Amino acid sequence: MTRHARNCTAGAVYTYNEKKRDAAESGYGTNAQRLGKDSVKSFDCCSLTLQPCRRPVITKDGYLFDKEAILQYIVTKKNEYSRRLKEYERLRRAEEDKLSQEANSKQQARMERFVNAEKPAMTPAHSSAAASEKPSTSSAAAAASSASSSASSISNMTNGHEKKLPSFWLPSECPNAGLAKAQKPDATIYCPVSQKPLRVKDLIDVKFTLLKDGDTKRSLIAKEARYMCPITHDALSNAVPCAVLRPTGDVVTMECVERLIRKDMIHPLTDRKLKEKDIIPLQRGGTGYATTNDNLQAKEKRPMLQA
Repeated sequence: MTRHARNCTAGAVYTYNEKKRDAAESGYGTNAQRLGKDSVKSFDCCSLTLQPCRRPVITKDGYLFDKEAILQYIVTKKNEYSRRLKEYERLRRAEEDKLSQEANSKQQARMERFVNAEKPAMTPAHSSAAASEKPSTSSAAAAASSASSSASSISNMTNGHEKKLPSFWLPSECPNAGLAKAQKPDATIYCPVSQKPLRVKDLIDVKFTLLKDGDTKRSLIAKEARYMCPITHDALSNAVPCAVLRPTGDVVTMECVERLIRKDMIHPLTDRKLKEKDIIPLQRGGTGYATTNDNLQAKEKRPMLQA
């Protein structure tokens, strides 16, 4: 479409280009943008720091991490587990104390009912004498009870009600305050990418082979092609599927794996016998092409106008 066709406003049809332009200028609707290769992680970068790895390690699922970053992540998760375990112990002790207090109060109430039931009934003579001796006391008590009942009916701040007001802005006065159940935290540490259990002993050291291009002026990070396959000497990138050989940690191309290694399952560099679990496909970031990646589209949610 030419420039004049895009800017034409005399047409009777509301074109797709005009619709996209108006949506971008209005501030409403959903913005969708396709990601290029500059917006995705490189295959040799850490999945946590997104920087080239200094001491790369890989998990059993093929996710690459910098050893310092993933160990710091594991230590942080262990400290968080210790903190949650202490909080769980505190809540559990509070629940046990509450249950013991309720049991003691119920036991005390049963004992009081039993004692009141076992008291001998007062004789009529004693009751009449006591009533004749203290008429003024009973009348005073009745007057006091009537006054207190009238006062309680007028004010809602008596008899301890000021401490039971549903003040929703105070955490201690919320209706659901104190109803949190003590739940034991999970001690398992999960991978930050795959969300599968992660252990330190499962991390495998990775060895990248430097590309021999003869360029000594630029630093390693400034180069786009930094590493190569140690067997076929092919340059490694996000466009090249790679795999890690578990016994030595060498990064080779999947083409080398399919054509050379899987034939007799022998390591080409050490002549060691390999198993299927020793070949770990390396998870790569992306290339910007639809044939390589499933979803390379970013969306920004904005308010929508509804008629």
